Amino acid sequence: MIEKYKILGSYIKDLSSETPDIETYLFVRDNISKYQLGIDINSRALKNKMIEINTTFKFEDKENNKKKSYFEIVYSTIIQITDLANDKKQLEKIILCDVQNKIYPNLEKSLLDLLHNSGYPGVKFEKKVDFENLYNQKFN
Repeated sequence: MIEKYKILGSYIKDLSSETPDIETYLFVRDNISKYQLGIDINSRALKNKMIEINTTFKFEDKENNKKKSYFEIVYSTIIQITDLANDKKQLEKIILCDVQNKIYPNLEKSLLDLLHNSGYPGVKFEKKVDFENLYNQKFN
């Protein structure tokens, strides 16, 4: 099968870990299992059939706790579209699904490294993000 796009490069555009004080750290350490992963994907067209895709993972406490840490990574991927990808639906699937599945292992490892290096060594993600499923829920 001929590829409809090519990844030209990907990098961490922004990385953030905030734990304001030791009390918050101790509270979060005991409650981090309640944290949830939020995902946001946006893209913008560049010249020469290139597209910048920014995938944001936020790992945060959705509950109304006063003490919370905040973790966010913005992962930027630059792709070039071939002539085969020519309609909006195909492009959406490439951006929201195909590219995400390719970059996910690096993105997950980067976020876990951030969490572990921020003092939360036990954090693991039990299940992988299923971008195919998310895409199908949104568009079908």
